[in-house]
Amino acid sequence: MAEKLRWGIMGCAQIATGSVMPAIQESETGVIHAVASRGLTKSSSVAAEFGIERAYGSYEELLADPEVDAVYIPLPNHLHYEWVIRAAEAGKHILCEKPIALNSREAAEMIEACRKAGVHLAEAYMYRHHPRINELQVIIASGEIGAVRSIRGTFTYNDATDTSNIRFNAAWGGGSLYDVGCYPLTAARLLFGTEPEAVTVHALFSPEHDNVDMMASGLVEFPGGKSLIFDCGMWAYNRQLLEVLGTQGRIEIPMPFNARFDDAEFFVYGGGEPRRVEAFGANPYVQQADHFATAVFSGKPWIAEEDPLLNMKLIESCLESARRRERISLR
Repeated sequence: MAEKLRWGIMGCAQIATGSVMPAIQESETGVIHAVASRGLTKSSSVAAEFGIERAYGSYEELLADPEVDAVYIPLPNHLHYEWVIRAAEAGKHILCEKPIALNSREAAEMIEACRKAGVHLAEAYMYRHHPRINELQVIIASGEIGAVRSIRGTFTYNDATDTSNIRFNAAWGGGSLYDVGCYPLTAARLLFGTEPEAVTVHALFSPEHDNVDMMASGLVEFPGGKSLIFDCGMWAYNRQLLEVLGTQGRIEIPMPFNARFDDAEFFVYGGGEPRRVEAFGANPYVQQADHFATAVFSGKPWIAEEDPLLNMKLIESCLESARRRERISLR
């Protein structure tokens, strides 16, 4: 592709320097034109490391650069709302880290600001862009495992001793539902192809960690008696798994949210021997960058414009259910 999307990186967080920036440089469609931080020392160092032309000591300077087409925002969760809206007003297309906001009101206003400005907004759930997600959807649609009845999803890790971590700051959007619970929640929406009706969630709110949810387990009800059973945590043994249960079989997906090349396989269980599906491997961050650029160039969003809002409504309802210890209806 001759046309390249010129990216500006708004912040030097590890997810940016460790995953997204290398992926943009590896992509077919993008080039990093500038990087900004709250100080020029940090951004200059990152620019030198990646061979980037321009470094800025403020986000405002980056947004004022007319040669930046799109921005990637890896800032802490509580800053997404302000900087997505400011980026939209500056006419930049936006890839924003998940979760898109702290609540559904913010998400709705962010989407409206981008719609008004005529810019593309996407939430950075990179796993959705891995080729095996499409293979998984094809198998489900084929009826090989029968009618899908339930999905089970888990994503946990243990980082509880790092009490200075921003994920343990309640005002900044900390907690396991925001950080990793969002993965099985979004996966269920994607694979069921419909929106949930209600949630019931139980959580461990830890006083040692600013009372954020360090572990959460829940039931998400979907139409037709379908359900997601999930758990997520930042104070539990490291594990990931996604299982899709049908009337005639099931699909087991190891490492569903971090797979790249060597770990892209998954397994289909039915009446006979288990079938190993050697899915095509890829770097999902590279795929994400290319899908984003294609959406910008074509004017056709890769996923529905309202998707970030629907994600946020579900996460918000899960948190409300855990705090109130009640079933919460989304309808």
